[in-house]
Amino acid sequence: MLTFALILAALAAALHVYIFWMEAFAWETPRVRATFRTSESEAATTKVMAYNQGFYNLFLAVVTIVGVVMLAADGASAGWLLVVAGAGSMLAAAIVLVAKDRSYARAAATQGTLPLLALATLAIALT
Repeated sequence: MLTFALILAALAAALHVYIFWMEAFAWETPRVRATFRTSESEAATTKVMAYNQGFYNLFLAVVTIVGVVMLAADGASAGWLLVVAGAGSMLAAAIVLVAKDRSYARAAATQGTLPLLALATLAIALT
C-alpha cells in the first residue's frame, strides 16, 4: 500500500512539474493559453505572475519527491511529512481554485485528484 501511495505522490509531483513548465516557459503559446483560457493580451500581461506561480508548483513537486525518496529508502523516516506537506498543499490549492470559481472545477480536479488519492492511500498505509 505504501508503494502505491508513493507512486500516486510521484505522479502528482510530475503533473506539477508539467504545470511549472506551462506557467514558467510556455505561458504565451496558443496551447497553454487555451488550457488556461487566456487571450494573447492577458497572457502577455500576466506572464511574470505565471512565471512566479510556476515555480510554486515546482517547489511543491520537489518537496513531494524528496519525501517520496525518503520514504522509499526508509519507510520509517520523516519523509511522510514532506509528502503530506507537498501533496496537501497541491490539494489545498485545488480546493481554493474551485471554491473561488466553480467554472474551474475540471482544472481543480486535474490538479487535486492525484494528491488526494496519494494522501488517502498514505494515511491507510501508515495506520
